[in-house]
Amino acid sequence: MKLLEALQTQLLYFDGGTGTVLQSLGLRPGERPEDWNRSHSAEVTALHRAYLEAGCNIIKTNTFGINRLRFGDDVAALTRAATANARRALEQTDALPQPRYIALDLGPCGRLLKPLGDLDFEDAVSLFAEVVEAGKQDADLILIETMNDAYETKAAVLAAKEHSVLPIFVTNVYDESGKLMTGADPAAMVSLLEGLGVDALGMNCSLGPVQMRRLLPELLACASVPVIVNPNAGLPRDENGVTVYDVNEAAFAEAMAEMAALGARVLGGCCGTTPAYLRAMISRTQGLSLVPVTPKDLTVCSSYTHAVRFGGRPVLIGERINPTGKRRLRQALLDGDADYLLAQASAQADAGAQVLDVNVGLPELDEPRVLTDTVCAIQEITDLPLQLDSSDPAALARALRRYNGKALVNSVNGKRESMAAIFPLVKKYGGVLIALTLDETGIPETADGRMEIARRIKTEATRYGISAKDLVFDPLALTVSADDRAACVTLECLRRIPRELGCQTSLGISNISFGLPRRELVTASFFAMAIAAGLGAAILDPTNARIMESYAAACALAGRDPHCAAYIAQMQNAPAPEAAPPAEGLSLSQAIRRGLRGAAAEAARAALRDTAPMALVNTQIVPALDEVGRGFEAKIVFLPQLLMSAEAASEAFSVVRAALAKTARPRAGKKILLATVQGDIHDIGKNIVKVLLENYGYRVLDLGRDVPPQTVLERARDEDVRLVGLSALMTTTVPAMAETIRLLHTLPDCRVMVGGAVLTPEYAAQIGADYYAKDAMESVRVANQHFQEANQDA
Repeated sequence: MKLLEALQTQLLYFDGGTGTVLQSLGLRPGERPEDWNRSHSAEVTALHRAYLEAGCNIIKTNTFGINRLRFGDDVAALTRAATANARRALEQTDALPQPRYIALDLGPCGRLLKPLGDLDFEDAVSLFAEVVEAGKQDADLILIETMNDAYETKAAVLAAKEHSVLPIFVTNVYDESGKLMTGADPAAMVSLLEGLGVDALGMNCSLGPVQMRRLLPELLACASVPVIVNPNAGLPRDENGVTVYDVNEAAFAEAMAEMAALGARVLGGCCGTTPAYLRAMISRTQGLSLVPVTPKDLTVCSSYTHAVRFGGRPVLIGERINPTGKRRLRQALLDGDADYLLAQASAQADAGAQVLDVNVGLPELDEPRVLTDTVCAIQEITDLPLQLDSSDPAALARALRRYNGKALVNSVNGKRESMAAIFPLVKKYGGVLIALTLDETGIPETADGRMEIARRIKTEATRYGISAKDLVFDPLALTVSADDRAACVTLECLRRIPRELGCQTSLGISNISFGLPRRELVTASFFAMAIAAGLGAAILDPTNARIMESYAAACALAGRDPHCAAYIAQMQNAPAPEAAPPAEGLSLSQAIRRGLRGAAAEAARAALRDTAPMALVNTQIVPALDEVGRGFEAKIVFLPQLLMSAEAASEAFSVVRAALAKTARPRAGKKILLATVQGDIHDIGKNIVKVLLENYGYRVLDLGRDVPPQTVLERARDEDVRLVGLSALMTTTVPAMAETIRLLHTLPDCRVMVGGAVLTPEYAAQIGADYYAKDAMESVRVANQHFQEANQDA
């Protein structure tokens, strides 16, 4: 039976852990599991066979960590060795009754993508593509797993789509709060991945089945494709130098049966699970009634952290990043003044916009390059979804590829040329498409004429595989001063489109009042009428107090604000929105909080005219970083904003250091040594910690990744380091972390803090760590506490 057919008719079972089981077979600390594909091919094949004999349908190739960054020119040969071992296991189990498949396993590359890290998006696509090309001939599907960043996930999916025709399954790593490391929640990941066209999605690693059980309903509520659940065997702990887990086979099987009953369609295991775990799970779940996989028909766009859903209160799309009629913005685009654009983005976010329109269409500019660069820059400082607004298909194609999430795309229309150019882009990259009701003959004067164009667009979109939920129709608001029926026709379309086509609607509301006195009054009144007619989204200026008050009142009057709660909150608690300040008008604290590097440097120079350098650090820079850090810990600020704020603070620090150099030699910060332990090539967590520690004044000695314990010991001794930070993402490398800690504790007064996805506070204590840091901000707190206590002891 073909895989996708089987997926619709039965529960399917992934295998369990690989690295943790190979450890029990002799894999040494620091040794790469993937090397066993050649050095111990019989053992790897036997493990695959054991999982199949336990009843599993899908075995993962032992390629999780294979990429050029780690294995250089050996990628292709080692990948082929891995797929050959898996194929051999299938041949040896031909007599088994269940359908069996090989999943080419792609794990994270171990580096953060720009702008958070140093790896370019296209370079990441190439890394994954190389493995796909080498392994696709012997595989039945591609599994992209253990991804903790939406952007890297997208890079891997594009590599799989562009270099094979195999089904694509994706599982991400969520923490107990239901977030990826870079902030994405389940709804955001479902939006992104379904937009990209994956065949199944879900979660794996980091959590045990009990914790995943709590997150599963959120995934199932928004997913229209089968959901995968591959948990660890509970949470890890150390027993006499051996990593063990707190959930046994029977408890694991029972928890997995609960998740199957909720609607999970693909079940398996991750770290700590063995063939015995999978056998127990399959025995417990076989024969359970299938929960149907149902289309959710949700119109959703997303950023790298969250999704915005159409269908309740109208979605507010900020219009200020559009040069039409905006002389200052036009000049900023021509001058390459990114800080001005970013200030506009931040101000609209603060004023209540839920999506930001981004239009850079000027004939003097290279629009594909500038749109892409602007989109990437805005995504550095805000986590709002973006509307990519361009009449140039080449600009949309380039920006869509680099966009981190599922964008709104503005726009397509009823012209054949437009549909032929835009529909393939949305099909490939995902997106919610704004569809304008005009064609080669222009804009019809009647609602019937516009509805006919809308029907043609919907029919043609279906031919490209784009569903109605990803179409938002804009019936166009024409100026009422030129046609006194203009508003009435548009409002009629707003009422008919959801009823007759099953699609959402959007409008740019300001055109209606062009040429009239007191335009704001006409625009606000029309906006209220459109909301009453069922408007789904509006492109507007969220910093306009009159428009925002009309929005709040109209939603309450139209029954789209239960108990008038949002109206009351806005009128009683929120100050009136203010016009976006220019970047040069921001305070230092504001510039840091918004992640505006250039503005932070300028604000620091201005503040130094009447503030002493160290006073500026203590009263503005550090408090601003602390405020962002508190937001990060409260899950209202996410990793990209945290790092961009740190970069802005770094620019301000540079100005302060220059001022100090004129009067006194700056003191070197307290030293902290960081390393990713031997056998682990994942630098992400450590690099984030480095950025924050440096911006809190610490001198960081970064040894990189895959660092042997003896090397860490020698550098700590030679540099007289009193605090060492160790990172590990993979369970198989925790023994190397424990050995490194043991060696470091032979040095006088040397303490160790540890972090990483596989660790818990209890596990950290069991392997001898002095401190556990759950995230980058916690590492700063640990460092502050450590050196404060050291000073007191001294």
